[in-house]
Amino acid sequence: MKSTIRIIALSLIITLFSCSEDFLELDPKGTELETNFYQNEEQLFQGLVAIYDVLQWGGTNGEWTMKLGLLNAASDDTHAGGSDPSDQPNWVAWDQFNLDPFLGPQQGLWNKSYAGIYRANLFLEKIAEAEGISEPFVARTIAEVKFLRAYFYFDLVRFFNNAPLITTVLTGDELYSQVQASPAEIYAQIEQDLRDATGTFELPATLPADELGRVTRGAATALLGKVILMQNNESRMDEAAALFEEVINSGLYDLEDDFASIFSTDNEFGKESVFEIQHSGAQRGGWGNFVNGTEGNYNVQFFGMRDYVGPTFDVGWSFCPVSENLAEALSNDPRYDATIIDGNQLRANGASYTEGYQNTDYFIRKYAGLQSDRAIDGEPALNWNNNIIEIRYADVLLMAAEAHARSGNDVSARDFLNQVRRRVLLQSVTSASGQALIDVIHRERRLELATEGHRFFDLVRTGKASEVLSERGYIAGVHEVLPIPQKEIDISEGNLVQNNGY
Repeated sequence: MKSTIRIIALSLIITLFSCSEDFLELDPKGTELETNFYQNEEQLFQGLVAIYDVLQWGGTNGEWTMKLGLLNAASDDTHAGGSDPSDQPNWVAWDQFNLDPFLGPQQGLWNKSYAGIYRANLFLEKIAEAEGISEPFVARTIAEVKFLRAYFYFDLVRFFNNAPLITTVLTGDELYSQVQASPAEIYAQIEQDLRDATGTFELPATLPADELGRVTRGAATALLGKVILMQNNESRMDEAAALFEEVINSGLYDLEDDFASIFSTDNEFGKESVFEIQHSGAQRGGWGNFVNGTEGNYNVQFFGMRDYVGPTFDVGWSFCPVSENLAEALSNDPRYDATIIDGNQLRANGASYTEGYQNTDYFIRKYAGLQSDRAIDGEPALNWNNNIIEIRYADVLLMAAEAHARSGNDVSARDFLNQVRRRVLLQSVTSASGQALIDVIHRERRLELATEGHRFFDLVRTGKASEVLSERGYIAGVHEVLPIPQKEIDISEGNLVQNNGY
């Protein structure tokens, strides 16, 4: 686990850079040794921000590791794209399922998750030792850190299935002896952390303006329901449905009236946002401080049209061109224009761009870079301020619909499904039931949540990945997960075992 250890070792000296907008935006505090840190609420809060900061990482250890873009490329929503096949071979490898232990995005994704987990474990140990800390501060920050650790482990178990389960700060002697836990063990820890976050400790239901971006009770409850849904245990669908309904019945969230407004930078933390990862374009980031990324959202730069000249949109790097399949599926849907940029239509109106690798002339609209959002300081490509909505209310409604349908409650399933459809003036589903209703819900998820990074895991958990992705090289029993990074296996002295098929 060399690279993970390197992250842990480097993290022993806490360097607290300014971290995004709102509550995450701090002035640089310099460096302090970990042994002298975490002594008061101010220092503990900075440690909390350091955990949140990992959520933003898109350039982990110098590699492009944006989860949103990578998951789009792995799904049938988009292709990998770029300038040519050698532009980002790790992205192309996942898109075409010719991954191996050396080729693919696995190292960066592994490092990112374990960096977040290490920081969370360190915080939990330090706050337990700190003296004179107020009970409300302890209760809230522990709940947040439990959520964040669960979030990072949820990524790990979905990406790798088998990974070391580490819940304490390891000593030097322990670093090389870690073995992989089973998925069941990892999921149990995730669920325990999320239940702690919503039960044992204290998460607020709402946030003041200067704290937007921190975790709420609704976010933790929705994530717990999603974790249960991902495990595909039919006997637990009522449990998942109850969690989603807790979020729905809270009255704190609603569907945006205008579907196109959801991803506008003018509507961040809107009423549909349940959990949103912040990015900032105000930190003047550049290539010189790119080791784990600036505070910007690199997906935006990746998704833009290469050498674009025209109105509205800014120039990008032509990654994740939207598939013809998705464009066709959305062709008669009211959400089309808010989801897809039609390049041929732009060209007909006088715009131009260079066709990249796997060009389809369709591009992602939800996270498109707009000229009006271009950063005025630093390297513009690295300073897009578009937040990423990890969980939004429509997603919760559709997960609730699926959980109810899978437990036999067709009436409630149709109700939640139709709330999403009515928002865009689609006809309500009135008679579908059983598996036919589940299929309708899954189709609605694809159209409603297209290019938001949900599709690949939806295909895996519903058992449809082989059918949908086989033309790209997907092999059932292998490509549900990524290979364990070979560097981790090499240095583990036989403790880590490679995933099947790699």
